[in-house]
Order: sequence, then structure tokens, then C-alpha cells
Amino acid sequence: MSHKKSDAYHKISIPPSAQPTGCPVDSAFSPFDPDYLNNPYPQLEQLSAERPIFFAEQLGYLVVTGMDNVMEVLKNHEVFSSENVQDPVFPVCERAKAILSADDYNPQAVMSNSQQPEHTRIRKYTRDGFNARRMKLLEPYIRETTDRLLTQILDQGGPAEFISSFTHPLPGQVIFRFIGFPEADDEKLIYWTSNRLIFTWGKPTDEEQVEIAENMLRYWRYCRDFVASRNLQPADDLASELLAAHKENPQELTYREVESIIYGLSFAGHEIVSNFIGLTLQNVLPRRDRWEACCNDLSLIPGMLEEVLRFDSPQISWRRVATQDTRLGGVDIPKGTRIFISLGSANRDPALFSAPAEFNIDRVNASKHIAFGYGIHFCLGARLARLEAQIAIEALVTRVPSLRLVDNQDFSFAPNITFRGPLKLYAKWDET
Repeated sequence: MSHKKSDAYHKISIPPSAQPTGCPVDSAFSPFDPDYLNNPYPQLEQLSAERPIFFAEQLGYLVVTGMDNVMEVLKNHEVFSSENVQDPVFPVCERAKAILSADDYNPQAVMSNSQQPEHTRIRKYTRDGFNARRMKLLEPYIRETTDRLLTQILDQGGPAEFISSFTHPLPGQVIFRFIGFPEADDEKLIYWTSNRLIFTWGKPTDEEQVEIAENMLRYWRYCRDFVASRNLQPADDLASELLAAHKENPQELTYREVESIIYGLSFAGHEIVSNFIGLTLQNVLPRRDRWEACCNDLSLIPGMLEEVLRFDSPQISWRRVATQDTRLGGVDIPKGTRIFISLGSANRDPALFSAPAEFNIDRVNASKHIAFGYGIHFCLGARLARLEAQIAIEALVTRVPSLRLVDNQDFSFAPNITFRGPLKLYAKWDET
């Protein structure tokens, strides 16, 4: 019953949070508010200016905004622990708990939510899997998959919905090949992993929790079976590299840790990249001069992508919990306080970025954003995410320079506190 174990990947039974005193209390703020989901930045700008640290009563978290405050939390991993980042925000219903109480459901915290010294020990082996050799081997597959998906879209004719046909399947297939999963399993794997962000960072109904919990259990069992098969028949993939490291140093990297890394990476390497590419299209296509500039000069694309990460990040918040009584920005924070760190507000801090609400692909310090985090938990997949987005946008501006958004469409976003990206995006182009 993994949810009762202190090292569980998802801790389902969560103790009450401490509430700090001596700081502003906001009874109205909620990251599930429709206006916030549609565009969080006006609220974040106002909050950062008026009360950069406050307790959100509806959420039960201390909200921390502004680059300096957020960086202080991210840098101080001993005081502000990441152990809660994979835990559901709200209580899990009894039926979903029962499903995840299966004796064989026991993934453990290995990366984003593991603590020192285990984190550095495990991260070393996972980081080695993201080496230059593997990126070089993976790049032709990314280009091939990008071209194949784009050809399918163009052959069917426009307008097309690009999230389901392009930005979602591309990173899913890439991360599955990176891990080593066979292509024949892509459809069921994408289905099993597609709604986990709602379970962990959203506010799902009981029925949704049950369905997602069943898929989480199915996916964990698949990962365990896959790792067992690679243990017997290694290949040139991440799973096999991790298993080789385990066999060489079984005390340094355990077999269960290998299983758990595979379980966690498929999600981390999928949703963020899908949102990243989707937000790029949403933000750049309406700015025709910027899009056309990239069409005419591919060297502008990396800077443009960094500005997307700053301006409209695919991950706008993260979480921490205080491991001891501490103080931040003049606020006394008791041990056990759950903390909502606003990456979105930090990436638009006017003290660091001039005219932060303007989208400027020529911004010289755009890469100073913290969309991929900071410190010991900086996203291992940042390099891969940038590579995928670069290849995807290069293919679009080269093959479909006339691409543009369908007029008068309303964008909607998954109701969760952390990950942001359009659920649907319709675009059209001049067909010859």
C-alpha cells in the first residue's frame, strides 16, 4: 500500500498543513478560477505588486511571488522540501485510495520529489541518460516524427486541430522511444498517462479520480513488466542504461528506483513539451511580424522559444513544504506549511525583465526565466524539450509559412494549479 509509505511517489494520505500568521490572507484567490486559468498574469502582476507573499485560504497554501522570493525557496532545498510536488492537492476519495492500495503499486520518489542525499544519487544516473550521445541518436527520430505528423495534417487539409494531431503526440512518441517503449504501445500509453496532471495538480471529481487511479495502476504494472523484459534483453535505450547502472552498482541505484524513474519520466517528458509547443503557436501565430521573421531567419527561433518560456510558461507554479520554522520576505513560516511558488510571476518580474507583459523575441535576457525550475531540482529534460520545440517550429515555418490561427476561437486550459497549455488550437494555411 504505497500511499502509506514515506518514500511513495504519490503520498495519498496527506497531513493537515500549518497556516502561517502575520501575513495577508486572501479568501478569494484560486488557481482554479476561470479568469486565472484563461490568463493568470493580470492577477499575478497585481498580487506581486500589492502582497507578494500571502496565504490562499481556498487552496491551503502560502503563495510566494516575485523572482527573489521564488528563487530563495528553490535554492534552499533543505528548508523548503520538494517532497509534496507529486502529491494530490486535494483529498483523494476512498475508492481511488483503494485502487492505489494494491500490494504491487509501489513506485517511489526518485527525482522531482526525492530528498537529499537520495536525490543527487539517483539524479546522477538519470542525468547520464540525457547525454549528448543519446540526444544525437534521438534527433533524427524527432525530425522524422515531426515531418510524419505534419504531413498527415497537410494531407488531410485545413483547418486542423494541432494539439491532438501534433503538439501532444510528438513529445509522447519521443519520450516513449527515449525510454524504449515499443511504438505498438503508444496509443494505450498516451491514454493511461494523459489525465494524471488532473489527479495530482487538479481538482477531479470522485469518478475522475477512480478512472485515473485505475490507469495509473495499469501504467505502473506496464512499466514494471517493461523493465523486467529489458533486464533480460537490453537494448539501446534509457531503461537499459539504467538497468546496466543498477547491475554495476546495485546499492547506488536499486531495481525499484529504475522502475520508478521510468514511471515518472513518461509524464514529465510529455505534458510540459506538449504545452510548450502549443503555447508557442498560440503566442506567435497572431504576431505575424514575429512569425514571418522566424520564417525568414531560422536563427531567431531559439530566442523566440526562450521568450515563450518566460512570457507564457508551460509550468507556471511548483510546490514545496517547510521542513522547519523559517522566515521569508518578512513572513514567519511554521514547519509543515505548504507553499505554492509562482514561477509565472517570477518570469514576469519587472525588476528583472523590462516591460515584462510584452512579448519580445529580441529580449536579450529572456533565458533568465525559471520555467524549468532552479537548483538541485532543475528539469533534467530541459535540453530535450528545447530540442523538440526547435525542430517542431523549424518544420512549421519551413513547410507551412502561411500557418495562422483560425479566427475567433476560444482557448481553454486544463483546470490544474501547475501546467498550462491550450487544450485545443485550430490553425489554417494556404493550400496549393
